[in-house]
Amino acid sequence: MATGSRSRGERPYHIIVFGASGFTGRFVLEEVARAASAGLGGTLRWAIAGRNRGRLERVLHQAAQDLSKPELRSVEIIVADVAQPESLEIMCKQGVVVLNCVGPYRFYGEPVVKACIDNGAHYIDICGEPQFLEGVQLKYHSKAQEEGVYVIGSCGFDSIPADMGMLYTRSQFKGTLTAVESFLTVSTGPEGGCGHDATWQSAIFGFADSTSLRSLRKKFGHKPLPVVGAAIKKRGSLFYSKEIEQYSIPFMGSDPSVVRRTQRYLHQEHQQSPVQYAAYVCIGGAFSVLKTLFAGLMFWLMTKFSIGRSVLIQFPEIFSFGVFSKAGPSKKQMEGTSFCLSFFGEGYSDGWDPSQGKPDAAITTQIKGPEPGYVATPITMVQAAITLLNEPQFLPNMGGVYTPGSAFARTTLIDRLNKHGVQFCLMNAQKT
Repeated sequence: MATGSRSRGERPYHIIVFGASGFTGRFVLEEVARAASAGLGGTLRWAIAGRNRGRLERVLHQAAQDLSKPELRSVEIIVADVAQPESLEIMCKQGVVVLNCVGPYRFYGEPVVKACIDNGAHYIDICGEPQFLEGVQLKYHSKAQEEGVYVIGSCGFDSIPADMGMLYTRSQFKGTLTAVESFLTVSTGPEGGCGHDATWQSAIFGFADSTSLRSLRKKFGHKPLPVVGAAIKKRGSLFYSKEIEQYSIPFMGSDPSVVRRTQRYLHQEHQQSPVQYAAYVCIGGAFSVLKTLFAGLMFWLMTKFSIGRSVLIQFPEIFSFGVFSKAGPSKKQMEGTSFCLSFFGEGYSDGWDPSQGKPDAAITTQIKGPEPGYVATPITMVQAAITLLNEPQFLPNMGGVYTPGSAFARTTLIDRLNKHGVQFCLMNAQKT
């Protein structure tokens, strides 16, 4: 197994799962265990880390029981705490890649990023917080390049499907792809579905501090990306999608931010024409529309005040109408949940000039997968790490802060995901 630059192969572990006793971290731990059992072309050495040894031991024992892998009880445990920089340094010196599962990242992420860069460990997280992701790029990109360290954020459901899905759609289009809209649908079984409280908290603080994100983006000094071909469709804040036959609203997660960063990187570094992108989530019929509008308005108002934020944090299940809870989804809920991310693209076929007239070609692709938050996310995170370990020669430069699409554009990550239950497929491509 390749391990990247700077003699990282001498380190005792290829992967360290930091925050393995957290809700999501437990599922990432299990996915790493599956990857280790699969061999992956070599012996995968790994450990788990967190601030409480007792909790980590219990999580290992539970995973050993659930996966019927008694050998997991002997997996190495590293005690590390974001509040103790020296413990993070010790952890990072032992791993080639650190998988950071400790959020919300706006509060706990930066010390881990800094420790990884200072101690030569690559960093991967599952952050869906644009302010943290873009702030890390602004502050640490040059330093990470100097140290030969890759810092790759948003490697969970936010935002590998959207970012890699855009690259896949472009690769399948015969000509110049100029605009793509994505529509997310999540299906649940009779048990329903929900997300964990940590994701809910990230959304609360992100909305409350949205002005800081606008201020941060000004510091980059980026010029607007050129618009190639016809401008992307303008949609309202609520509309009926004929493509999906459901009411839809703009997707409020990190996908648009991450995809735009990737498109900018590909345009600036590889002279690829940027693709316009808009992301939406389908919410169903008329009753779902009313419920979403009411919940959205209440959420927006309450995030503006500290007492409102406190109430939202204290009662996630009530104010999200059951979409989030402190307990998170049950095993049955996860088994009955799946997602479909549909991409509808348009552009100009070979030989057509994008500056002349309307697009003459269209394409539809899809990504289908299991429950997004705690089944698909561990898969995408772990496969991103495996790709980094095995294909460092296909990553950009010698390090830096990157989006998944920027980092993995030339790798086999999509093929790896296809083999692990996150399926990319071409639905149709035609002249319009």
